[in-house]
Amino acid sequence: MKIILALFLILLNTLEALETTDKADSVRHVVDSFGKIEEKSISEVDRLKKMFKKGKATAQVKLIYSSAPDVEEPYATAIGGILKYELASYRGFNAGVAAYLSCDIPFASGEGIKRSTELSSSKGHYAEFGELYLNYKYEEFNFRAGRQIVDTPLADTDDIRMIQNSFEAYIATYDLAGFEFMLGRLEKWAGYDAGLDEGWSKTGEDGTNFGGVVYDNELRFDAWYYNITGMTDAIYIDLGIEHRLNKTTLLHMVVQYLKESELNNSGIEATIYGFLAEVYVWDLNFYYSINKTEKYEGKESFSGFGGGALFTNMDTTIIDEITYDREAISHVVGMTYLYKNLKLLYAYGDFVGKENSNGIKAHIIEQNIGMSYSVNKEFKVGALVGLEEDKIQAQNSWNRAQVVLSYNFK
Repeated sequence: MKIILALFLILLNTLEALETTDKADSVRHVVDSFGKIEEKSISEVDRLKKMFKKGKATAQVKLIYSSAPDVEEPYATAIGGILKYELASYRGFNAGVAAYLSCDIPFASGEGIKRSTELSSSKGHYAEFGELYLNYKYEEFNFRAGRQIVDTPLADTDDIRMIQNSFEAYIATYDLAGFEFMLGRLEKWAGYDAGLDEGWSKTGEDGTNFGGVVYDNELRFDAWYYNITGMTDAIYIDLGIEHRLNKTTLLHMVVQYLKESELNNSGIEATIYGFLAEVYVWDLNFYYSINKTEKYEGKESFSGFGGGALFTNMDTTIIDEITYDREAISHVVGMTYLYKNLKLLYAYGDFVGKENSNGIKAHIIEQNIGMSYSVNKEFKVGALVGLEEDKIQAQNSWNRAQVVLSYNFK
């Protein structure tokens, strides 16, 4: 790790002016980007009644097929999406509401225990107001209260299935000289990672208080603090740079650190280090990432409410699965290729846990093969195959496939 940090600092000293390149710091974030709903800008009005007349409606329809190909495993096909309406702004105030919907298609889904519940819950349907908020903006200050989308390192949407995560929260942000400061409180959350059968669940015994600062330009810097009540106090930091080697080649490097301190004997305590290196050559992107955790007897790590910020997070496997009572390390290598409107993905992840106090090891390999194709600005098709092999407990190995069709209405 000292060698990695030294190389990073050397490269930092040679930083030059760069072009901005879209990046995703983990496979999970790449999958998350396949079907994002397009947000519309909000206009400012001079009269209260015009808030409704000048309001903006957005909608997204998704059709998803998801299965684990083994004979005994479940599958389902669902149709759903998001219907959102946001008022225009009057003297800095506006509000928004969004319905999140999903319903299994019976003839294209399994029955009983052979029907997957990850798209529309165990009932075969899901309907919830995932967003319902009041917003106030004055110059560079913004405050939002209510159900809303949150994307921070330890709390995020993780839009990898049908229903993304959303949060009941109070969040203030302020932009200053390229820095974004955020201070907030998360009360509850709902969505795929929270469990579609669970409804709105608490984020900690009495919610989560957090604050952070972000700077993302040629130099990237994140620093966050989370008090997840009754669970853990967490500090997350990452630092990254881009460096253009020539007209066709761009290098991107990031280091990350996550420190979690246990509260109320919750069993959540961890120290995690991470490093990511990416090379962009024309339309090809090659990357390598690593996360390493220290051992805390009888403790485990917690990547947060959502997909998490760790660089080695795959579509399904994350390092949290093997950190209990052991030291663990994960490596991911992969590539993406962009050709016009087509994006291809391949990633290979190797997750290794050393012997725990009972002498038991862990070793999981996951491969992700995916693609997305933009038919036009509104219509996108995505597909992903996940192959997981448990080297220690073979019965836990499985494969899964997912196809997503999404259409954004303007």
